Amino acid sequence: MKKKILFMVINMNIGGTEKALLNMVAEMPEDEYDITILMLEKYGGFLDSIPSKVHVEYLQEYSKIKEKLNKPPKKVAMSFIKKGKLIKGFEFSFIVLLSKLTKNKCIFFKYLLRDIPEFENEYDVAIAYAGPMDFISYFISAKIEATKRIQWIHFDTTKIGFSVDFAKRIYKQFDKLFVVSEEANNKLIEFVPKLKGKTEVFLNMISPKLIYSQSKEGKGFDDEFNGLRILTVGRLKAEKGQDMAIRALSRIIKDGYQVKWYCLGEGSSRSEFEQLIKEYNLQGKFVLLGTDINPYPYIAQCDLYVQPSRYEGYCITLSEARCLGKPIVTTNVNGAIEQIQNGRTGLIVDIDENAIFYGLKKMLDDKYLRQKFSENLSKEYVGTKSELDKLYQITNLV
Repeated sequence: MKKKILFMVINMNIGGTEKALLNMVAEMPEDEYDITILMLEKYGGFLDSIPSKVHVEYLQEYSKIKEKLNKPPKKVAMSFIKKGKLIKGFEFSFIVLLSKLTKNKCIFFKYLLRDIPEFENEYDVAIAYAGPMDFISYFISAKIEATKRIQWIHFDTTKIGFSVDFAKRIYKQFDKLFVVSEEANNKLIEFVPKLKGKTEVFLNMISPKLIYSQSKEGKGFDDEFNGLRILTVGRLKAEKGQDMAIRALSRIIKDGYQVKWYCLGEGSSRSEFEQLIKEYNLQGKFVLLGTDINPYPYIAQCDLYVQPSRYEGYCITLSEARCLGKPIVTTNVNGAIEQIQNGRTGLIVDIDENAIFYGLKKMLDDKYLRQKFSENLSKEYVGTKSELDKLYQITNLV
């Protein structure tokens, strides 16, 4: 009999977490698993990439509570009062205050979900996949009927607004916590020591076969540039470090290198980065390509892949660049040392502009170093299909 598995996420935006989920469900045998993806909202460039074997559900009531969940509480309360709903405004303010005073977010989430019934289907395993995302964790624990529950941790909990009080209260209701890198796992346990023994590292998965085939599809770069192409894939946000990349490129160009740096992705910091590109006179040299659901032709065609992030959980784009044999420079974020052998398959540099500049310079100066890294990467098996064994172990206990 098939095991019924539910994965809950925010949406299917184009990002590493969503891509890792798609890679994993694609590898899960259809004759063994009945898979459902539950989203808070119907949104994202990866919606059409969900395999046909997967059931897709949406939390229809989310639109009614989204503003209360995400907007500043004062604005929400005032909107009630302006509409003449004084009692609702004061009630909302009281619940928010009570949850803060008691350091118990569950009070607030329970209030928001009070009129939303439990999800009608029952599952063998329910997974809060977009994690840590407190609302989804609470929803899985309170509104989903499941024999086993799993919490997934995709990020460095020291770099985001991670609530230790909430984790202590709610994570004990989960049977297992999967964390996407060893470093991220260690930091989580430092925050919440009681979780030791309940967590396990589960590296983000890729599908080498899919990457190879899709790298030959699509257009990739369409300019006539004859120099070296540098590529970064990721959201345009401060955490991804594109501002450091722009400054590093400015110094590289001044030193006379014939290079272009392309960024594939979109995000809230686009206007800020565009202004920085103008400030350093890098128009046409630091190129914001926007999003493309298939980044693999760009990765395959670039000469050097650079990940200038300030923090990551486990960077799946590094895995993809490794899979395609690209020489890599990456900052020393979580998971970097688990993917790159420094000096053998790539360079790991400190998280600052100077280190990125000198790492780039070293790589650009040495064609044979780039070739050596590519050759060494070609000998590696980058796929992480064996990670599924950990999920099998959980589901087989059901």
